[in-house]
Formats: sequence, C-alpha cells, structure tokens
Amino acid sequence: MKFEVKTDNKNYSNSFLNVFKVASILGLIFIFSDVAIKLGLVSRNYQIQYNCRLLAVSKSKSDFKKLSRLSNLKSKQEIWELCKEFIK
Repeated sequence: MKFEVKTDNKNYSNSFLNVFKVASILGLIFIFSDVAIKLGLVSRNYQIQYNCRLLAVSKSKSDFKKLSRLSNLKSKQEIWELCKEFIK
C-alpha cells in the first residue's frame, strides 16, 4: 500500500507571486499617473508664463483668450494681475 501526502507549497508561492505582480503593477500605474499630473501642471505654468510674456509685448486679443482659458480668469484686469506675478 502506497501512502502519498500532497503539499500545497507551490500553490502558496504562486498565489504570493500573483499578489506581488498585481501590487507592483498598481504601484507603477500610481507612480506614472502622479508623474503625468505633475508634468501637466509644469506645462500649464510654463504656458501661462510664456503667454504673459507675449501679452506684455503684443497685447493682442488672442493672448488674452489663451490666458483666459489657461487660468480660468474672465476679466482683463485679473489676467494683468496674474501676469504681473509671472513677469517679475
């Protein structure tokens, strides 16, 4: 008569490996999304600064529109006050 004992060590290591894979993938997604958000903020600030410099030189209507969209400000006075901070 043969007596066999089944061990589930492989199942535990496979399940741990699967949990580790999922956790690492979620961690990478979190890191990349955080980097993308920060790059978007830097890009937006750079665009505002660039358009403020253009506005200081040309004072065109299109520059006001661009800055209005970027900064969510509606009046020209608020846009000028914002640009004064960037031009300093």
